[in-house]
Amino acid sequence: MASESGKLWGGRFVGAVDPIMEKFNSSIAYDRHLWEVDVQGSKAYSRGLEKAGLLTKAEMDQILHGLDKVAEEWAQGTFKLSPNDEDIHTANERRLKELIGETAGKLHTGRSRNDQVVTDLRLWMRQNCSKLSTLLWELIRTMVDRAEAERDVLFPGYTHLQRAQPIRWSHWILSGAIAGNPLGVDRELLQAELNFGAITLNSMDATSERDFVAEFLFWASLCMTHLSRMAEDLILYGTKEFSFVQLSDAYSTGSSLMPQKKNPDSLELIRSKAGRVFGRCAGLLMTLKGLPSTYNKDLQEDKEAVFEVSDTMSAVLQVATGVISTLQIHRENMARALSPDMLATDLAYYLVRKGMPFRQAHEASGKAVFMAETKGVALNQLSLKELQTISPLFSGDVSHVWDYGHSVEQYAALGGTARASVDWQIGQVRALLRAQQA
Repeated sequence: MASESGKLWGGRFVGAVDPIMEKFNSSIAYDRHLWEVDVQGSKAYSRGLEKAGLLTKAEMDQILHGLDKVAEEWAQGTFKLSPNDEDIHTANERRLKELIGETAGKLHTGRSRNDQVVTDLRLWMRQNCSKLSTLLWELIRTMVDRAEAERDVLFPGYTHLQRAQPIRWSHWILSGAIAGNPLGVDRELLQAELNFGAITLNSMDATSERDFVAEFLFWASLCMTHLSRMAEDLILYGTKEFSFVQLSDAYSTGSSLMPQKKNPDSLELIRSKAGRVFGRCAGLLMTLKGLPSTYNKDLQEDKEAVFEVSDTMSAVLQVATGVISTLQIHRENMARALSPDMLATDLAYYLVRKGMPFRQAHEASGKAVFMAETKGVALNQLSLKELQTISPLFSGDVSHVWDYGHSVEQYAALGGTARASVDWQIGQVRALLRAQQA
Protein backbone atom coordinates (compact mmCIF):
# COMPACT_ATOMS: atom_id res chain seq x y z
CA MET A 1 0.00 0.00 0.00
CA ALA A 2 1.10 3.57 -0.61
CA SER A 3 2.66 5.45 2.28
CA GLU A 4 1.19 8.75 3.50
CA SER A 5 4.59 10.17 4.45
CA GLY A 6 5.23 13.37 2.57
CA LYS A 7 1.56 14.03 1.78
CA LEU A 8 0.56 17.67 2.19
CA TRP A 9 -2.62 16.49 3.89
CA GLY A 10 -1.27 13.37 5.64
CA GLY A 11 -1.57 14.47 9.28
CA ARG A 12 -5.26 13.71 9.60
CA PHE A 13 -5.08 10.23 8.03
CA VAL A 14 -4.16 6.80 9.39
CA GLY A 15 -3.13 4.04 7.03
CA ALA A 16 -2.38 4.18 3.36
CA VAL A 17 -4.33 5.12 0.27
CA ASP A 18 -5.27 2.24 -2.00
CA PRO A 19 -2.80 2.16 -4.94
CA ILE A 20 -5.68 2.26 -7.41
CA MET A 21 -7.02 5.38 -5.70
CA GLU A 22 -3.52 6.83 -5.66
CA LYS A 23 -3.31 6.53 -9.43
CA PHE A 24 -6.91 7.64 -9.94
CA ASN A 25 -6.38 10.76 -7.83
CA SER A 26 -3.08 11.82 -9.39
CA SER A 27 -2.92 14.55 -12.02
CA ILE A 28 0.86 14.91 -12.34
CA ALA A 29 0.86 13.03 -15.66
CA TYR A 30 -0.73 16.02 -17.35
CA ASP A 31 -0.52 19.03 -15.03
CA ARG A 32 3.27 18.84 -15.24
CA HIS A 33 2.63 21.23 -18.16
CA LEU A 34 2.21 23.86 -15.43
CA TRP A 35 5.69 23.57 -13.93
CA GLU A 36 6.92 26.93 -15.17
CA VAL A 37 3.88 28.97 -14.14
CA ASP A 38 3.70 27.12 -10.81
CA VAL A 39 7.21 28.29 -10.04
CA GLN A 40 6.32 31.77 -11.27
CA GLY A 41 3.28 31.91 -8.99
CA SER A 42 5.20 30.62 -5.99
CA LYS A 43 7.92 33.22 -6.45
CA ALA A 44 5.32 35.98 -6.52
CA TYR A 45 3.63 34.51 -3.43
CA SER A 46 6.90 34.36 -1.51
CA ARG A 47 7.36 38.08 -2.14
CA GLY A 48 3.84 38.64 -0.84
CA LEU A 49 4.65 36.65 2.31
CA GLU A 50 7.81 38.70 2.87
CA LYS A 51 5.86 41.94 2.49
CA ALA A 52 3.28 40.66 4.99
CA GLY A 53 6.05 39.91 7.51
CA LEU A 54 5.52 36.15 7.30
CA LEU A 55 8.94 35.55 5.75
CA THR A 56 12.23 37.24 6.49
CA LYS A 57 14.20 38.68 3.60
CA ALA A 58 16.73 35.86 3.98
CA GLU A 59 14.00 33.21 3.90
CA MET A 60 12.43 34.75 0.82
CA ASP A 61 15.78 34.82 -0.96
CA GLN A 62 16.38 31.19 0.01
CA ILE A 63 12.99 30.18 -1.40
CA LEU A 64 13.49 32.19 -4.59
CA HIS A 65 16.90 30.61 -5.16
CA GLY A 66 15.46 27.15 -4.53
CA LEU A 67 12.58 27.78 -6.95
CA ASP A 68 15.09 28.87 -9.58
CA LYS A 69 16.84 25.52 -9.12
CA VAL A 70 13.50 23.65 -9.42
CA ALA A 71 12.76 25.50 -12.66
CA GLU A 72 16.24 24.75 -13.97
CA GLU A 73 15.74 21.02 -13.38
CA TRP A 74 12.40 21.06 -15.21
CA ALA A 75 13.88 23.01 -18.11
CA GLN A 76 16.83 20.64 -18.43
CA GLY A 77 14.68 17.53 -18.10
CA THR A 78 16.42 16.37 -14.92
CA PHE A 79 13.51 16.86 -12.50
CA LYS A 80 12.68 13.48 -10.95
CA LEU A 81 9.11 12.79 -9.92
CA SER A 82 8.28 10.88 -6.74
CA PRO A 83 5.42 8.36 -6.38
CA ASN A 84 3.92 10.68 -3.76
CA ASP A 85 3.75 13.63 -6.17
CA GLU A 86 -0.01 13.94 -6.67
CA ASP A 87 0.27 17.02 -8.82
CA ILE A 88 2.66 19.73 -9.97
CA HIS A 89 2.25 21.69 -6.73
CA THR A 90 3.24 18.81 -4.46
CA ALA A 91 6.08 17.87 -6.79
CA ASN A 92 7.59 21.34 -6.77
CA GLU A 93 7.09 21.83 -3.02
CA ARG A 94 8.60 18.43 -2.27
CA ARG A 95 11.66 19.20 -4.40
CA LEU A 96 12.01 22.67 -2.92
CA LYS A 97 12.10 21.13 0.57
CA GLU A 98 14.80 18.70 -0.56
CA LEU A 99 16.85 21.64 -1.83
CA ILE A 100 16.46 24.21 0.97
CA GLY A 101 15.05 22.31 3.95
CA GLU A 102 12.21 23.26 6.29
CA THR A 103 12.00 26.86 5.07
CA ALA A 104 10.15 25.47 2.06
CA GLY A 105 7.21 24.66 4.34
CA LYS A 106 6.62 28.36 4.94
CA LEU A 107 5.81 28.97 1.28
CA HIS A 108 2.38 27.40 1.68
CA THR A 109 1.38 29.76 4.51
CA GLY A 110 -2.17 30.98 3.89
CA ARG A 111 -2.32 29.32 0.49
CA SER A 112 -4.33 26.33 -0.68
CA ARG A 113 -3.60 24.22 -3.71
CA ASN A 114 -7.03 25.37 -4.88
CA ASP A 115 -5.57 28.89 -5.10
CA GLN A 116 -2.46 27.61 -6.80
CA VAL A 117 -4.14 25.57 -9.48
CA VAL A 118 -6.49 28.29 -10.67
CA THR A 119 -3.65 30.84 -10.69
CA ASP A 120 -1.34 28.45 -12.53
CA LEU A 121 -3.99 27.61 -15.09
CA ARG A 122 -4.78 31.27 -15.74
CA LEU A 123 -1.08 32.04 -16.20
CA TRP A 124 -0.54 29.07 -18.49
CA MET A 125 -3.59 29.86 -20.59
CA ARG A 126 -2.59 33.49 -20.95
CA GLN A 127 0.80 32.46 -22.31
CA ASN A 128 -0.60 29.72 -24.49
CA CYS A 129 -3.47 31.79 -25.87
CA SER A 130 -0.87 34.31 -26.97
CA LYS A 131 0.95 31.57 -28.90
CA LEU A 132 -2.30 30.33 -30.46
CA SER A 133 -3.21 33.89 -31.37
CA THR A 134 0.08 34.23 -33.26
CA LEU A 135 -0.62 31.00 -35.16
CA LEU A 136 -4.18 32.07 -35.96
CA TRP A 137 -3.08 35.45 -37.30
CA GLU A 138 -0.46 33.73 -39.45
CA LEU A 139 -3.20 31.58 -40.97
CA ILE A 140 -5.36 34.66 -41.57
CA ARG A 141 -2.40 36.45 -43.17
CA THR A 142 -1.81 33.48 -45.48
CA MET A 143 -5.46 33.42 -46.49
CA VAL A 144 -5.66 37.13 -47.25
CA ASP A 145 -2.40 36.97 -49.24
CA ARG A 146 -3.93 34.30 -51.46
CA ALA A 147 -7.20 36.16 -51.71
CA GLU A 148 -5.38 39.26 -52.92
CA ALA A 149 -3.26 37.38 -55.45
CA GLU A 150 -6.16 35.38 -56.92
CA ARG A 151 -9.09 37.78 -56.71
CA ASP A 152 -9.81 37.64 -60.46
CA VAL A 153 -10.43 33.88 -60.41
CA LEU A 154 -14.12 32.97 -60.73
CA PHE A 155 -15.66 29.63 -59.82
CA PRO A 156 -19.07 28.26 -58.82
CA GLY A 157 -20.52 29.11 -55.45
CA TYR A 158 -22.54 26.26 -53.96
CA THR A 159 -25.64 25.93 -51.81
CA HIS A 160 -26.99 22.49 -50.82
CA LEU A 161 -23.89 21.19 -52.69
CA GLN A 162 -25.57 22.41 -55.90
CA ARG A 163 -23.99 25.01 -58.16
CA ALA A 164 -25.62 28.30 -57.27
CA GLN A 165 -23.97 31.47 -58.62
CA PRO A 166 -20.54 32.55 -59.85
CA ILE A 167 -18.31 33.95 -57.12
CA ARG A 168 -14.69 34.98 -56.78
CA TRP A 169 -12.28 32.37 -55.40
CA SER A 170 -10.92 35.07 -53.12
CA HIS A 171 -14.43 35.64 -51.77
CA TRP A 172 -14.51 32.01 -50.63
CA ILE A 173 -11.06 32.27 -49.02
CA LEU A 174 -12.00 35.45 -47.17
CA SER A 175 -15.16 33.80 -45.82
CA GLY A 176 -12.91 31.73 -43.56
CA ALA A 177 -10.34 34.37 -42.73
CA ILE A 178 -11.92 35.63 -39.51
CA ALA A 179 -12.89 32.81 -37.18
CA GLY A 180 -12.47 34.67 -33.91
CA ASN A 181 -9.44 35.14 -31.77
CA PRO A 182 -8.51 34.03 -28.28
CA LEU A 183 -8.09 36.50 -25.62
CA GLY A 184 -7.58 38.71 -24.95
CA VAL A 185 -1.67 38.18 1.57
CA ASP A 186 -1.46 41.42 -0.70
CA ARG A 187 -3.47 40.38 -3.76
CA GLU A 188 -2.69 43.63 -5.59
CA LEU A 189 1.00 42.80 -5.25
CA LEU A 190 0.41 39.33 -6.68
CA GLN A 191 -1.66 40.87 -9.47
CA ALA A 192 1.24 43.17 -10.37
CA GLU A 193 3.84 40.41 -10.01
CA LEU A 194 1.92 38.06 -12.30
CA ASN A 195 0.77 40.79 -14.69
CA PHE A 196 -2.95 40.09 -14.31
CA GLY A 197 -5.33 42.84 -15.39
CA ALA A 198 -7.38 42.73 -12.18
CA ILE A 199 -7.98 40.69 -9.05
CA THR A 200 -11.01 38.45 -8.71
CA LEU A 201 -13.71 40.06 -6.58
CA ASN A 202 -14.77 37.01 -4.58
CA SER A 203 -12.46 34.36 -3.12
CA MET A 204 -15.09 31.60 -3.25
CA ASP A 205 -15.69 32.28 -6.92
CA ALA A 206 -11.97 32.62 -7.64
CA THR A 207 -11.12 29.03 -6.73
CA SER A 208 -14.15 27.38 -8.30
CA GLU A 209 -15.13 29.31 -11.42
CA ARG A 210 -13.80 28.02 -14.70
CA ASP A 211 -15.44 30.54 -17.01
CA PHE A 212 -12.06 31.37 -18.48
CA VAL A 213 -11.52 27.70 -19.33
CA ALA A 214 -14.99 27.39 -20.84
CA GLU A 215 -14.44 30.55 -22.89
CA PHE A 216 -11.19 29.16 -24.26
CA LEU A 217 -12.93 25.91 -25.20
CA PHE A 218 -15.82 27.89 -26.75
CA TRP A 219 -13.34 29.84 -28.87
CA ALA A 220 -11.53 26.67 -29.90
CA SER A 221 -14.83 24.99 -30.79
CA LEU A 222 -15.97 27.94 -32.89
CA CYS A 223 -12.59 28.21 -34.59
CA MET A 224 -12.64 24.48 -35.35
CA THR A 225 -16.16 24.81 -36.77
CA HIS A 226 -14.85 27.26 -39.36
CA LEU A 227 -11.70 25.27 -40.05
CA SER A 228 -13.61 22.01 -40.36
CA ARG A 229 -16.00 23.53 -42.89
CA MET A 230 -13.10 25.00 -44.83
CA ALA A 231 -11.42 21.59 -44.83
CA GLU A 232 -14.62 19.93 -46.05
CA ASP A 233 -14.88 22.39 -48.95
CA LEU A 234 -11.27 21.80 -49.95
CA ILE A 235 -11.67 18.02 -49.73
CA LEU A 236 -14.58 18.25 -52.16
CA TYR A 237 -12.85 20.78 -54.42
CA GLY A 238 -9.84 18.46 -54.60
CA THR A 239 -11.75 15.41 -55.84
CA LYS A 240 -11.55 14.38 -59.50
CA GLU A 241 -15.23 15.24 -59.78
CA PHE A 242 -14.47 18.90 -58.96
CA SER A 243 -10.74 19.21 -59.64
CA PHE A 244 -10.66 22.87 -58.61
CA VAL A 245 -7.67 22.54 -56.27
CA GLN A 246 -4.76 20.21 -55.63
CA LEU A 247 -3.09 19.68 -52.29
CA SER A 248 0.67 19.82 -52.06
CA ASP A 249 2.37 16.45 -51.63
CA ALA A 250 3.66 17.83 -48.33
CA TYR A 251 0.13 17.73 -46.93
CA SER A 252 -1.11 14.52 -48.58
CA THR A 253 -0.52 10.80 -48.25
CA GLY A 254 -0.96 7.82 -50.56
CA SER A 255 -2.66 4.46 -50.52
CA SER A 256 -0.84 1.25 -49.59
CA LEU A 257 -2.93 -0.55 -52.21
CA MET A 258 -3.89 1.89 -54.97
CA PRO A 259 -0.85 3.70 -56.42
CA GLN A 260 -2.91 6.45 -58.09
CA LYS A 261 -4.40 7.72 -54.82
CA LYS A 262 -3.46 11.05 -53.28
CA ASN A 263 -5.37 11.37 -50.04
CA PRO A 264 -6.13 14.72 -48.32
CA ASP A 265 -5.22 13.40 -44.88
CA SER A 266 -4.27 16.84 -43.58
CA LEU A 267 -7.75 18.20 -44.29
CA GLU A 268 -9.51 15.08 -43.07
CA LEU A 269 -7.63 15.26 -39.78
CA ILE A 270 -8.46 18.96 -39.38
CA ARG A 271 -12.10 18.03 -39.92
CA SER A 272 -11.96 15.17 -37.42
CA LYS A 273 -10.10 17.15 -34.75
CA ALA A 274 -13.18 19.37 -34.48
CA GLY A 275 -15.02 16.48 -32.84
CA ARG A 276 -12.29 16.12 -30.23
CA VAL A 277 -12.43 19.82 -29.38
CA PHE A 278 -16.24 19.85 -29.24
CA GLY A 279 -16.16 16.81 -26.96
CA ARG A 280 -13.77 18.47 -24.52
CA CYS A 281 -15.93 21.60 -24.42
CA ALA A 282 -19.13 19.63 -23.82
CA GLY A 283 -17.38 17.44 -21.25
CA LEU A 284 -16.21 20.41 -19.18
CA LEU A 285 -19.68 21.96 -19.20
CA MET A 286 -21.19 18.67 -18.04
CA THR A 287 -18.64 18.62 -15.20
CA LEU A 288 -19.32 22.21 -14.17
CA LYS A 289 -23.10 22.15 -14.28
CA GLY A 290 -23.57 19.91 -11.23
CA LEU A 291 -20.94 21.28 -8.85
CA PRO A 292 -21.69 22.96 -5.52
CA SER A 293 -19.94 26.19 -4.58
CA THR A 294 -16.16 26.58 -4.22
CA TYR A 295 -13.53 24.02 -5.11
CA ASN A 296 -14.34 20.38 -5.85
CA LYS A 297 -11.95 17.71 -7.11
CA ASP A 298 -14.08 17.46 -10.27
CA LEU A 299 -12.28 20.60 -11.43
CA GLN A 300 -9.11 18.57 -11.88
CA GLU A 301 -10.66 17.49 -15.20
CA ASP A 302 -10.33 21.00 -16.63
CA LYS A 303 -6.59 20.75 -17.20
CA GLU A 304 -6.66 17.69 -19.42
CA ALA A 305 -9.23 19.46 -21.58
CA VAL A 306 -7.17 22.65 -21.78
CA PHE A 307 -3.86 20.93 -22.54
CA GLU A 308 -5.33 18.59 -25.15
CA VAL A 309 -7.32 21.32 -26.91
CA SER A 310 -4.34 23.66 -26.84
CA ASP A 311 -2.09 21.04 -28.45
CA THR A 312 -4.78 20.23 -31.00
CA MET A 313 -5.33 23.87 -31.93
CA SER A 314 -1.61 24.50 -32.27
CA ALA A 315 -1.21 21.59 -34.67
CA VAL A 316 -4.37 22.37 -36.65
CA LEU A 317 -3.53 26.04 -37.17
CA GLN A 318 -0.02 25.24 -38.38
CA VAL A 319 -1.19 22.51 -40.75
CA ALA A 320 -4.02 24.69 -42.09
CA THR A 321 -1.55 27.49 -42.78
CA GLY A 322 0.69 25.07 -44.66
CA VAL A 323 -2.23 23.71 -46.68
CA ILE A 324 -3.44 27.15 -47.74
CA SER A 325 0.02 28.50 -48.55
CA THR A 326 0.90 25.54 -50.81
CA LEU A 327 -2.51 24.88 -52.36
CA GLN A 328 -2.59 24.79 -56.17
CA ILE A 329 -5.74 26.02 -57.90
CA HIS A 330 -6.88 24.91 -61.37
CA ARG A 331 -8.24 28.08 -62.93
CA GLU A 332 -9.29 26.41 -66.17
CA ASN A 333 -11.36 23.79 -64.37
CA MET A 334 -13.00 26.47 -62.25
CA ALA A 335 -13.89 28.45 -65.37
CA ARG A 336 -15.23 25.36 -67.14
CA ALA A 337 -17.49 24.61 -64.18
CA LEU A 338 -19.36 27.88 -64.69
CA SER A 339 -22.60 27.32 -66.61
CA PRO A 340 -25.40 29.62 -67.88
CA ASP A 341 -28.01 28.11 -65.55
CA MET A 342 -26.04 29.66 -62.66
CA LEU A 343 -27.12 33.04 -64.07
CA ALA A 344 -30.84 32.37 -63.58
CA THR A 345 -30.88 34.73 -60.60
CA ASP A 346 -29.23 37.39 -62.75
CA LEU A 347 -31.96 36.85 -65.32
CA ALA A 348 -34.54 37.55 -62.62
CA TYR A 349 -32.63 40.69 -61.56
CA TYR A 350 -32.64 41.80 -65.21
CA LEU A 351 -36.44 41.77 -65.13
CA VAL A 352 -36.49 43.52 -61.76
CA ARG A 353 -34.46 46.35 -63.27
CA LYS A 354 -37.11 46.52 -66.00
CA GLY A 355 -39.73 47.16 -63.32
CA MET A 356 -41.07 43.66 -62.59
CA PRO A 357 -41.61 42.70 -58.91
CA PHE A 358 -39.01 40.17 -57.77
CA ARG A 359 -41.48 37.34 -57.10
CA GLN A 360 -42.81 37.60 -60.64
CA ALA A 361 -39.28 37.92 -62.00
CA HIS A 362 -38.23 34.80 -60.09
CA GLU A 363 -41.15 32.89 -61.61
CA ALA A 364 -40.34 34.16 -65.11
CA SER A 365 -36.69 33.14 -64.76
CA GLY A 366 -37.80 29.72 -63.53
CA LYS A 367 -39.98 29.33 -66.61
CA ALA A 368 -36.99 30.18 -68.79
CA VAL A 369 -34.93 27.50 -67.02
CA PHE A 370 -37.72 24.97 -67.54
CA MET A 371 -38.00 25.91 -71.22
CA ALA A 372 -34.25 25.46 -71.74
CA GLU A 373 -34.28 22.09 -69.97
CA THR A 374 -37.27 20.96 -72.04
CA LYS A 375 -35.54 21.96 -75.26
CA GLY A 376 -32.26 20.41 -74.14
CA VAL A 377 -30.28 23.64 -74.56
CA ALA A 378 -28.30 25.91 -72.26
CA LEU A 379 -30.21 28.80 -70.74
CA ASN A 380 -28.28 31.36 -72.77
CA GLN A 381 -29.19 29.52 -75.98
CA LEU A 382 -32.86 30.51 -75.76
CA SER A 383 -33.71 33.01 -78.45
CA LEU A 384 -35.02 36.47 -77.67
CA LYS A 385 -38.34 35.48 -79.22
CA GLU A 386 -38.58 32.48 -76.88
CA LEU A 387 -37.78 34.62 -73.86
CA GLN A 388 -40.40 37.16 -74.91
CA THR A 389 -43.05 34.44 -74.77
CA ILE A 390 -42.35 34.43 -71.04
CA SER A 391 -42.20 38.23 -70.62
CA PRO A 392 -42.32 41.13 -73.08
CA LEU A 393 -39.77 42.92 -70.90
CA PHE A 394 -36.97 40.85 -72.40
CA SER A 395 -35.08 42.77 -75.08
CA GLY A 396 -31.75 42.65 -76.91
CA ASP A 397 -29.75 43.82 -73.90
CA VAL A 398 -30.51 40.52 -72.14
CA SER A 399 -27.29 39.25 -73.73
CA HIS A 400 -25.34 41.12 -71.04
CA VAL A 401 -26.76 38.72 -68.46
CA TRP A 402 -24.64 35.86 -69.80
CA ASP A 403 -21.30 37.44 -68.80
CA TYR A 404 -19.89 35.81 -65.65
CA GLY A 405 -17.62 38.75 -64.93
CA HIS A 406 -20.58 41.11 -65.16
CA SER A 407 -22.53 38.80 -62.86
CA VAL A 408 -20.10 38.96 -59.95
CA GLU A 409 -19.69 42.72 -60.34
CA GLN A 410 -23.38 43.20 -59.52
CA TYR A 411 -22.70 42.19 -55.92
CA ALA A 412 -20.88 45.35 -54.92
CA ALA A 413 -22.42 45.79 -51.48
CA LEU A 414 -19.97 45.47 -48.58
CA GLY A 415 -19.24 41.78 -48.11
CA GLY A 416 -20.20 40.86 -51.68
CA THR A 417 -18.21 39.14 -54.41
CA ALA A 418 -17.61 42.17 -56.66
CA ARG A 419 -13.97 43.17 -57.15
CA ALA A 420 -14.38 46.42 -55.19
CA SER A 421 -16.11 44.59 -52.34
CA VAL A 422 -13.43 41.89 -52.19
CA ASP A 423 -10.76 44.61 -52.19
CA TRP A 424 -12.58 46.25 -49.27
CA GLN A 425 -12.68 42.92 -47.39
CA ILE A 426 -8.96 42.43 -48.00
CA GLY A 427 -8.35 45.93 -46.68
CA GLN A 428 -10.38 45.23 -43.56
CA VAL A 429 -8.43 42.06 -42.78
CA ARG A 430 -5.13 43.82 -43.50
CA ALA A 431 -6.16 46.52 -41.02
CA LEU A 432 -6.86 43.85 -38.40
CA LEU A 433 -3.44 42.34 -39.03
CA ARG A 434 -1.75 45.73 -38.65
CA ALA A 435 -3.66 46.41 -35.44
CA GLN A 436 -2.59 43.03 -34.09
CA GLN A 437 1.06 43.83 -34.76
CA ALA A 438 0.86 47.30 -33.22
